[in-house]
Amino acid sequence: MDFYGHTCALGCTGSSPQITLPASLPESLSCTHTHLLRVLRLILITQHEHGCCCFARESPELVDKADARSEIWRYFVYAADSDGKPTGLVQLMMIVKVQYQKQKKYIKISEACFDIFITEVKDKFSIPEDNILSVEDETGTEVDNDVFPDLTTNGICFVIKNELNNSGGSEVLKEYEEKGTISHGTRKVMVNILVADMVENEGRIPRRQTKERYAMGIVYLFPSLRDPHGKKGYEHFYDAQKGTGFLSWRLKSVQRGTRLSATLEDSRAEENGGPMLRREPRHRDDQPDEQRCQEIISLMNHTNDREVIMKKMRDTLEYRQRLIHDPDRSSTVLSVFPRLLDTKGLILQDFRLLFGSETSSKLLEKWPNSFKANVIEQAEMLTSTPMLRRLLLCAKNQQGAALELPEEWAHLTEWDSDMASLLLLLHLLPPQPAGRKRTQKISVAQAIDHLVVFHKSCTSLEAHLQREENRQPYLLASGTSKEAISSFFIAIDKKLIPCEAATSLAAIDELFKVHFVLGIRYDPALKSMYTFLQTTVYNIDVDTTSESPKVKELRTKLVNNV
Repeated sequence: MDFYGHTCALGCTGSSPQITLPASLPESLSCTHTHLLRVLRLILITQHEHGCCCFARESPELVDKADARSEIWRYFVYAADSDGKPTGLVQLMMIVKVQYQKQKKYIKISEACFDIFITEVKDKFSIPEDNILSVEDETGTEVDNDVFPDLTTNGICFVIKNELNNSGGSEVLKEYEEKGTISHGTRKVMVNILVADMVENEGRIPRRQTKERYAMGIVYLFPSLRDPHGKKGYEHFYDAQKGTGFLSWRLKSVQRGTRLSATLEDSRAEENGGPMLRREPRHRDDQPDEQRCQEIISLMNHTNDREVIMKKMRDTLEYRQRLIHDPDRSSTVLSVFPRLLDTKGLILQDFRLLFGSETSSKLLEKWPNSFKANVIEQAEMLTSTPMLRRLLLCAKNQQGAALELPEEWAHLTEWDSDMASLLLLLHLLPPQPAGRKRTQKISVAQAIDHLVVFHKSCTSLEAHLQREENRQPYLLASGTSKEAISSFFIAIDKKLIPCEAATSLAAIDELFKVHFVLGIRYDPALKSMYTFLQTTVYNIDVDTTSESPKVKELRTKLVNNV
């Protein structure tokens, strides 16, 4: 007889048939002689006149004789000729008893395949196609793809659970269906639901495989949440190697354990990627020895010819990089190379020599066309504040609708569209509290002052520098108003590096690059934002830089054009 495209000979000897299975039988039906007899225990086998083949069919009498405890019935479905004689096997069917919530139903499946079973369950109980289902036996033990075929012979009732059927789960699914993504708040709801389920099933310390399975399930259910730069795509939900991710963070909160300092953790990994890593110039010309470099530096410091200065700085790049990455001499770089403080374009030139022109141009090329609109869209989903609303208006070039802001936020208004959109990025990647001492988290408004400070052009720059404490580089924008900036400077160690930039976007580009050119660690308040720019926009050290889950999550939303 034709058995799923194979020929199966059922030779009968007395009441015990001899069954020969072809080697190519589907895995779900391939079994020993004894097991096959058990699988077919509800099949009525009748010997034909010629003894060469048999047929079987379901009958009410057979069902009545079945073990009352058995909840799984199997039967062959045959094609027949006009005389009612069987002409070929159409398929083998199974009837499985299933419970979903408080409702029990029988489901027909063509073979003991877990995926087919899940599909039929969703259809029978009208469960949305994208829902993640888990299967348990009557004792609450999880049933997976490996054991499902064997359990179908045990007469059990399979219990179906919807992973997102808890309070808030339907809202998560509904929001994703409507918007193609989920908001920050909805993501937290989803993570809380899944962590609660993990803890309920496995206790306060779930297995690593469980956490990884849940993280994988999230990006399978919500494809737009997959990180295109990640090796597996779900590391922002759970990274097994580092023990980080939203699921891991939530579990640690539930466990009330001591969280390892993110700053210490990141600083250890940062040596493998980021601004502190020493790099060789991409195009190495004949670099002079140290004595010759000293002569070039002396000559460069006594000329005002910009072309000569640019060339001599190019010639001494390798020497300068050795100086920058020497812990004993790194603090002297601005005194050894004072032309950095009075010649525009030197930071851009060094960065271009280290990374190439293509990488160097990425922010200016990609931000207006690929990122800006999506950043604005994501920022609109954040909890509204007067400051956020004002920045959104500025980013959209909608200056007409004036908003009243608290006095302490008055300095945050009226930036141009590009600067406002970058400040929105800081809202999406706000400062994170660092350290096991639980240092106080600074606000986004305070973090903005770590990025850019407006300076009235009619007041003294020197006076501003004297008031400032020594800190990481920041942008000093000088002009009559924030919409009319005449010049940009990078403030560092109470000194000013003039920017070649004439626009706010180009100025931020130079501010980012100075970290790599001078080997300066990111400001902790801006680390997430800078890391996002580094890995997602400039594509620098993508595989070796430690990223927070929030950076990875935002990238999935922006890069996937959601």
